Formats: sequence, structure tokens, C-alpha cells
Amino acid sequence: QVQLVESGGGLVQAGGSLRLSCTASGSIFSIVAMGWYRQAPGKQRELVATITSSGSTNYADSVKGRFTISEDNAKNTVYLQMSTLKPEDTAVYYCNADLRIRGPSTIYQYNGWGQGTQVTVSS
Repeated sequence: QVQLVESGGGLVQAGGSLRLSCTASGSIFSIVAMGWYRQAPGKQRELVATITSSGSTNYADSVKGRFTISEDNAKNTVYLQMSTLKPEDTAVYYCNADLRIRGPSTIYQYNGWGQGTQVTVSS
């Protein structure tokens, strides 16, 4: 069983900052990649940023220069530092993890989602 627990969402004024955290727990053998996605009301879920276990990052154009993704592999945790927030950043932010998991007799691939954390940016 793998759990992804997010924290750090909230209400902030435009121009402000927030830091999201997501920790994976369970029978984790290794992390392949982790990332953040978001879904605004009436819109599809979209990629915000991803990071591989080796530190390679990828960002949506809309957040480049404002958001920074980082990881602590020892803690199985990924962070999203969000700065210069805009009202259009308002959404539920979801953590995604691509992991290798220890099974009873093998190691297998796993991909899962956190429960989501609300980020609201007021104008």
C-alpha cells in the first residue's frame, strides 16, 4: 500500500507565495519521478511541474520562472515552491508519483495520486 499525502495549500493574495509538500510512504523501493498537476473548476487536469529522481525538471510554460519543484529523496518528498502567484493559479493541486514498489516476491511499477490540496489566489 502506498500513500501520498499533500500539505501546504491555502488562500493567498496575488503576488504572494506558498509551498506545497507531498510525501510518499509505503513499501517504496525507489522513486522514478514525482510531480504536481492542477485542476481548476471546469477545466482538465494539467501538468505543473515534474522532477525525476536524478533531479531533471520540467515545467508548464505558465509557471516557468515563478514555481520551483524540488525533492528530498531520503524523505520521499517533493516540494513545489510557488511565488508571484496569480488568480489564474487557483486550482486543486495534485501530487503524482511514479514509483517502484516492493511486492511479496518482486518489484513492480506504481503510479498514484494524492488527494489534492486547494490553492486559492485572490486578486
